[in-house]
Amino acid sequence: MPRISYDNPFYFLTAVTHMRLEVFRTERLKSILTAAFDEARSSAGIEIFAYVVMANHYHVITDSSKKPSEVLRYLNGISARRVIDHLKENGHESSLAKLRKEESRKEYKYSLWEHHTNKFFIATEPKLIEKANYIHFNPVEEGLASAPGDYRFSSFRYWANKPLLEDEPLKVDVRDIGWKGIRE
Repeated sequence: MPRISYDNPFYFLTAVTHMRLEVFRTERLKSILTAAFDEARSSAGIEIFAYVVMANHYHVITDSSKKPSEVLRYLNGISARRVIDHLKENGHESSLAKLRKEESRKEYKYSLWEHHTNKFFIATEPKLIEKANYIHFNPVEEGLASAPGDYRFSSFRYWANKPLLEDEPLKVDVRDIGWKGIRE
């Protein structure tokens, strides 16, 4: 059971889409992203304690069992493959064109994520709760929901001990945290 401390920090990670394109406007693409995160969690043994998927970025809180760069490599790598494959398979040529980068003559590479991600070190329970609240209120601040519980693609229901959705987009590991103090 992970306990947060200076010796065992958690990380608040943010990844932004290429050119801040609003790739995740639809439920389908948000579902593909959360399924990719679940796949990354399984294949790499990543713990995800909190998350939110926004139109052009996501936030995740994870522990320090892996380096943040390694966690991002799994999350961004698997999700980029799944999203780009979906766009190709469903004929979303205009979306693919926005993500395309010319690699060599007549050969293209697609880039879903910017390579400059935000990483924030979390070493105390109050800071963890502050960052989780930031994540859960992000959709409210962006006008996507009137309350955190109204937004489907976040870990709010887990943190608030609310009933989970029948088809919850992504399981989180908040219940596995070894809290030292009383969680508020």
